[in-house]
Formats: sequence, C-alpha cells, structure tokens
Amino acid sequence: LKFWHCSTLGSMSGCLCIRCVGTQTVAVVEQCQNFSAILPAGINFIMWPLADIAGVLSLRIQQLDVICETKTKDNVFVQVAVSVQYRVLTEKTYDAFYRLTDPTEQIRSYVYDVIRSTIPKMELDQAFLSKADIAHSVQDQLQKVMNDYGYEIMESLVTDLSPDVRVKASMNEINASKRLKMASMHKAEADKIRQVKAAEAEAESRYLSGVGVARQRKAIVDGLQQSINDFKSDVKGTSPKDVMDLLLLTQYFDLLRDVGANTIFMQHEPDAVANLQKQVNTGFMKPKTGMFGK
Repeated sequence: LKFWHCSTLGSMSGCLCIRCVGTQTVAVVEQCQNFSAILPAGINFIMWPLADIAGVLSLRIQQLDVICETKTKDNVFVQVAVSVQYRVLTEKTYDAFYRLTDPTEQIRSYVYDVIRSTIPKMELDQAFLSKADIAHSVQDQLQKVMNDYGYEIMESLVTDLSPDVRVKASMNEINASKRLKMASMHKAEADKIRQVKAAEAEAESRYLSGVGVARQRKAIVDGLQQSINDFKSDVKGTSPKDVMDLLLLTQYFDLLRDVGANTIFMQHEPDAVANLQKQVNTGFMKPKTGMFGK
C-alpha cells in the first residue's frame, strides 16, 4: 500500500510515502542506494524517492530440498535426499540480505560437502542405519556457518537414501533368500517333530498291541487249562496229552473251516488228490489205539 504526500523542504522536495509490510516479513530500506533502515510489519513511512524499499525478507520457516549423489565405502552409488529447514534471524536481517547473493545455493553447497564427506566412510547398510547421524552432521555444519550470515538452521532431515535399482533388487533377493532359508529351517523342524511324534505313536501302538496279544494268549492258555481239567474230571482214565491232542484236532478243523470259507491253495500235480486223501486218512480218519483208554 502506497500513499504519497509531496512537500518541499528548503531546496529539497519529496513525497511522504506510506508502505505497509506484511506479517512475518521485514523490509530493507535504502536511501540513495545505501542501507537506511529495517521496516517491521505494519504501516511505515518513508521519504520517496530519496528512500525506497530494496527488498523484503520472510521471517517464516522455509524448507530447502537437496538431492545429492555420492558413493558408499563398498562402492555403491546412492542418492541422498536432505531437507533443510531454516529461517532469517530478525536481529541479523542486514547480514541475511546483504552478505549472501543466493542463500539457498550456499546451503545446498554445504549440504553437498557434508554428505560427500560422510557417506563414503560408511558401507551401504551402515548408511541406512546412520541417517539420523548424517542429518545431525549436516545441521551442525550448517548452523556454524549460516548463523554468521543471519540464518538459523532449525532442522535437517535425511528423507531418503536410495541406491541404484539393481542394487535394490539384489538387496531384496538377499532378504528373500534369508527368509526362505528361515522358512525351510522352520519347515524342517516341523517335519522332524512330526516324524518323532509319529514314531512315538507307532512305538506306543506296538507296545499296546503286544500287551493285547500277550493277554489274548494268556486267556487262551487259561481256557485250555480249564478245559483240560474239566475233561479229566468228566472222563476217567484220560491223560493230559490225550486231551491236548483232541483240542489241537478241534482247532485244526476250525482252521480248515475258516480257510475253506475263502480260498484253498492246493498242489497242482496229477497225484495231488491222492496224496491229500492219504494224509487225511493217516492223520485224522485212522483211529488211534489207546485213546480214551481203549
């Protein structure tokens, strides 16, 4: 906003000019091309054309994004993205306006210097882990230098550290291989546990099966013993051997009945039938002398 009021003072003439400066900004006034004053925010009066505003500086926090390419200790080229947040110091407005032609390029140069002197001392994995240390180094270096020029470095952030695409792919493959190895180890451990449990179950099953068979045989023996004792008490003059032969004969006939209900395997020879008949007559059909006391 400008307002002129012209007046004449002796041999000099000029206009009283009203200049309004915005919030969070300061204006640098020059008189006859020489620094005169710093105008704060609000309404200000200057004598124009002897005095005029040479420039305006913002007191707000500003951000400068810098991308720097460098090489790590293990010869991997990376792009480092750094964001620097800075502001003009009110009490050093003169230095901020007159001492630097391009403050952003000055900050960018110092960021390049710090990044290219820090990253080459680290390997790639260490660089990823040391992003906070790199940011602190950048901030400390800039704070020492830029404070003399009227700028305060508020914060320095390493926002990205990006290697080459092929390096990224290799890192992803290494990570995938490690995870596959871990998965294989877990799977093998699970298979081992499964097999051990299956073996333990089979051993327990066989043990219980053996116990059952032993009990079955004991019950058979006890039954045979009881049968022999009952037969001896009912039939006088029989010996335990006679009773045992009779029981074995009975069990053999039961076996033949069970086998005959399914399939009988016979010798395929011309005299097979005659041999079978002879064996049956000899073993079962011929009466034994002395059995049952006769």
